[in-house]
Amino acid sequence: MTAPTVPAIARPGFDAELAEALLALPVVHPGAERLTAIAPFDGQPLVEVPCSTVADVDLAFDTAAQAQGRWAQTDVAERRRIMLRFHDLLLTHRDECLDLIQWETGKTRMDAMKELLGVCTIARHYARVARRMLEPQRPLGLLPLLTRVSVERHPVGVVADIAPWNYPLFLALADAIPALMAGNAVVLKPDHQTSLTALYAVDLMHRAGIPRRVLQVVLGYGPQLGPELVERADYVMFTGSSTVGSRIAGRCGERLIGCSMELGGKNPMIVLEDANPSAAAEVAIRACFDNAGQLCVAMERLYVMDGIHDAFMERFLSRIRNLRMRAEVGWAADYGSLIGAEQLARTTAAVADAVEHGAEVLVGGRPLPEIGPFYYAPTVLTGATEGMAVHREETFGPVVTVQRVDSEEQALALANDSVYGLNASVLTGDDRRGAALARRIRTGSVNVNEAYEATFGSTRAPMGGMGRSGVGRRNGAHGLTRFTEEQTIAVQRGIGFGTPFGMEHDDWSELLVRGFRGLRRSGLA
Repeated sequence: MTAPTVPAIARPGFDAELAEALLALPVVHPGAERLTAIAPFDGQPLVEVPCSTVADVDLAFDTAAQAQGRWAQTDVAERRRIMLRFHDLLLTHRDECLDLIQWETGKTRMDAMKELLGVCTIARHYARVARRMLEPQRPLGLLPLLTRVSVERHPVGVVADIAPWNYPLFLALADAIPALMAGNAVVLKPDHQTSLTALYAVDLMHRAGIPRRVLQVVLGYGPQLGPELVERADYVMFTGSSTVGSRIAGRCGERLIGCSMELGGKNPMIVLEDANPSAAAEVAIRACFDNAGQLCVAMERLYVMDGIHDAFMERFLSRIRNLRMRAEVGWAADYGSLIGAEQLARTTAAVADAVEHGAEVLVGGRPLPEIGPFYYAPTVLTGATEGMAVHREETFGPVVTVQRVDSEEQALALANDSVYGLNASVLTGDDRRGAALARRIRTGSVNVNEAYEATFGSTRAPMGGMGRSGVGRRNGAHGLTRFTEEQTIAVQRGIGFGTPFGMEHDDWSELLVRGFRGLRRSGLA
């Protein structure tokens, strides 16, 4: 394979030889068509990504399917050892991985570090709990002592994992890890813009002991390859837009295969009057502008109680104006770049539309070419109304609307006025009040006095969306068991369920009724 195209410019932390080696990992025919990945920090080509063909997708699934049976027979204890080795390798090689993430996404190193630690959390969690989750269950049978029932879990087969660009490490592996721990093979398709990060993680997994044939990668343009993956998979995991997700879910329904999806959000944050203004502003900065707002669980709507509004906004806007911005690899920046020209145009258009229809820009509201080609200033709008794109549509950028509210009930009604239901936040000085309000918000997760990390990082609890924000859940028991098929086996001993020879049906029926009454009194069943 020819070396990736890299301009002759200084790129500290980018290893062209490593990139070339990683691009040899996916299933791709020689002489494949190539897509150009752009470095957000400088707007120049970073690498030429080879594209898998339909034949490559077939080969990847055939190879994975052939290897999956043997992998499923691997003892869960061995899978655990492999996953914990991967965990350790990722921490050991973190700097090399963080460099790749930053060059491919333009995010801050702290944002990159968060997703790396998130992957470690997922790997450690499922390595430790998979055996318990997968072992056979022994529920009571219809006739206790006579009906012996076991529930077995079997891997579904080959899982298609379609991952986006915004969190290229975490979202490539957050679903692949439990799928592999459950005994499945995985065919991963990362976004072409962030393929190197995903391939780096796959290489570490192979080095840790995951068989190469069990974890396959295909590369290419999503609209072309995505449907091909859905047609061949035994289960589909997709992270992306609600529009694409609904199409994939429809096809999975036609094929009668399982799927789970984390989709879009228009996430609300409620700031109650008893919150600490400074602490609330600190949380809101991360909630709205981590990863330059390119985060499905980021807050795009702030509802601030009248009693705290002015004090909160003073601190919030001051913090925004003091964010450090640098288009470079390293720890010096608080705020990163958008991924590329398309995302910049989308953000710019959303803000322009809002201003044209009467919204006011309190801070930001413009691109920052003096920082980097795809930087857009963190933006706060007020006066957003129906008809503006920012009012109901997900911006997926560094734009948040703020509205003053008079009561908790008004804030709740506004928060729930959305077709989405992914994440929410409540900021308050009273934890009980915050939890009580959280239960009334129709989202899959609600963080009280936090942005998104508290729920997102609690891997023992489920994470997902309601409404148009998704189907199924990551994390928790479901995060692993969704990749299995349940099989019930019942062994009947002694008396069966047919009328015994020589007994009349009505006599047998009466005997059964007496038996059911006895079971009711005993409490056994």
